[in-house]
Amino acid sequence: MRLDKYLKVSRIIKRRTIAKEACESGRVWINGKVAKPSTEVNEEDIIEIEFAKGKLKAKIINIAEHVKKEAAKEMYQIIE
Repeated sequence: MRLDKYLKVSRIIKRRTIAKEACESGRVWINGKVAKPSTEVNEEDIIEIEFAKGKLKAKIINIAEHVKKEAAKEMYQIIE
């Protein structure tokens, strides 16, 4: 699954266009490397996102195309 789509489906970032912009501006890393919006994500990958108010570091646990709002938090585990 594409990184920008994963961020939207998992509800880490609310809209795919915003997720795409964050990736293009170099604020998203996968396993320590700057990631493009089209980068494929896999289970066990570590995602780091730099927001205006701080950083989020999470491990991908599950990848799914369609997820209900309640189950979205089960797609990743926050590390720090």
